Amino acid sequence: MKKNVAEFVGTFWLVFGGCGSALLAAGFPDVGIGLVGVSFAFGLTVVTMAYSIGHISGAHLNPAVTIGLWMGGRIAAKDILPYVVSQILGGIAAAGLLFVIVTGNGSEIGSFAANGYGEHSPGGYSLVAALVTELVMTFMFLFIILGATDEQAPSGFAGLAIGLALTLIHLVSIPVTNTSVNPARSISQAIFVGDWALSQLWLFIVIPVVGAALAGMVYKYLKST
Repeated sequence: MKKNVAEFVGTFWLVFGGCGSALLAAGFPDVGIGLVGVSFAFGLTVVTMAYSIGHISGAHLNPAVTIGLWMGGRIAAKDILPYVVSQILGGIAAAGLLFVIVTGNGSEIGSFAANGYGEHSPGGYSLVAALVTELVMTFMFLFIILGATDEQAPSGFAGLAIGLALTLIHLVSIPVTNTSVNPARSISQAIFVGDWALSQLWLFIVIPVVGAALAGMVYKYLKST
């Protein structure tokens, strides 16, 4: 239960800090933090949680990460469902509070930092472009996580490496899909947007999981004797 609570809190922070920066600060008149700022915000949520709850739950904060770590032989199958449920609920709780804040000045929620492709991609990128982007980015994210947390890796730096990896991922892919690589993050925002966000949500659930699972298998193969 403590691990599940930790995953709830950690994923709450990821969505609240990352999506919150996109919704409240990215385009703020004259002093907005922009794409770079939002990218670092997502990375910082992971860094801070990695060092806060990593020793409790592993700080997955992401159903795709949990599944990828299972495929890599790092966690037991029995932990998958409780972790995933906790992560999704944490993300939804954060999105709910962001909804209250964003609409607090009478504004509409707009796209609510939801993930999308085609006309709902920030740069107008196609379904194929979005699929490839999410697949590659999630694969690399999990590959980095597995490597940085390996028992032979330098100790104490995993959280920093993983956070910087997520920052880089956002720097590249925000224009394509608004960056998911995390089904919990995508689900939480899509619920409040509804309509097109829910109809496109399948990609941001299925593809990150596939990319993570592939990374888990590849890394496990590289480490096998």
